Amino acid sequence: AAPGWQSLPADTALLRVSFTHSGDRSCRERTPEELAELPPNMRLAKVCDRQRPPVYVELDIDGTTVLAAELPARGIAGSGPSRIYQRFPLPAGRHDIAVRLRDRPASEGFDYMGETQVTLAPAQSFVIDFRPETGGFVFK
Repeated sequence: AAPGWQSLPADTALLRVSFTHSGDRSCRERTPEELAELPPNMRLAKVCDRQRPPVYVELDIDGTTVLAAELPARGIAGSGPSRIYQRFPLPAGRHDIAVRLRDRPASEGFDYMGETQVTLAPAQSFVIDFRPETGGFVFK
């Protein structure tokens, strides 16, 4: 028999923010003059920066901002996705959660927003994920 171990104090739940997302690269259209100067096999009309911008995320719990972070792009060239994994122990009970994300550096405000109200049981783990293909934040 081993001693009992509990990862969270009694009457405490856990909120996790965990996702991977790439910032939107800036792209531009080449002019006809630029295209004419290139060899035929390299004439792409649209050219994009290799490096991705950082992703900015904010999280509010019960009206208080508990996370405001700029997540840099990963990889040697800064061309990989931004990643986050943060844990927030919360007292069990009802909580209002709001999360916002900006993945375009030139935009004002936020590109994605999500809100939910959740009642957490003691020792429950609640996750906030991000899936742009389904419209943004996923609460599970």
